[in-house]
Amino acid sequence: MSEHAPIAGLTGWTRAPFVAGEITHEVFERGSGPGIVLLPEIPGMTPEVMGFADHLVENGFTVVIPSLFGDPGRPASPGYLAQSVAKVCVSTEFRAFATGAHRPVADYVRALATDLAARTPGPGVGVIGMCFTGGFALAAAASESVLASVVSQPAAPFPLGRARRLDPVMSPDELDRVAARAAAGSVCALGLRFSEDQTVPRERFATIAAALGDAFEVIELDSSPGNPGGFSRGAHSVLTGEVRERPGHPAAEARARTVAFLRERLALPAA
Repeated sequence: MSEHAPIAGLTGWTRAPFVAGEITHEVFERGSGPGIVLLPEIPGMTPEVMGFADHLVENGFTVVIPSLFGDPGRPASPGYLAQSVAKVCVSTEFRAFATGAHRPVADYVRALATDLAARTPGPGVGVIGMCFTGGFALAAAASESVLASVVSQPAAPFPLGRARRLDPVMSPDELDRVAARAAAGSVCALGLRFSEDQTVPRERFATIAAALGDAFEVIELDSSPGNPGGFSRGAHSVLTGEVRERPGHPAAEARARTVAFLRERLALPAA
């Protein structure tokens, strides 16, 4: 049993550019079975992100990861994190501070999900977003190809002021489309956060819950002082950096629920 988060490298992953509109990113792919679009967290495709990606592949999914920022495979560091944040803050693709905004990256992710759905088995695909990309996974669900969205610690727009804390990381039109699909039973979402994570306000989840109702399941891990999981108050990365491979670990259980949720929605039999 490791006291560190699972990590992996790029071995076994194919890579190729994927173009949608005026946006191009390198996309990494591995696995077989129903499709999952995994959006990396800042600063990029770190060994911890790849450890989670390998876990999804091992559970029977085809996983594609667009390299939206950073250097694929590079470990996180304070300087690297600051560099990645600085770049996304000025990018029109992400619109890091905008409220009620349509983001070009959402169109890109929807196009990638549609492409993946057309060549993988199952009724549709899932999209997982984490940290800065958390909300993009839900915006992608405006596409009919997306049947499951995992919204893990969605930190954009950066929560400066009440309007940004409430913002669901998409335009009102996109939220209406996702809500209509949820009401029809066409899509469900899973949200994850740590209780004391100030970068991921509860108000954001409240906005999403008001729109999606019972189609939005929330897992909030206790990171208050003295919590039984031993998490610090700064705990943030639910599915990557905070996971420990030991029975009963809260983040590992949240990861297990995420996999089960995706299996249910994408019609993959339980392992």
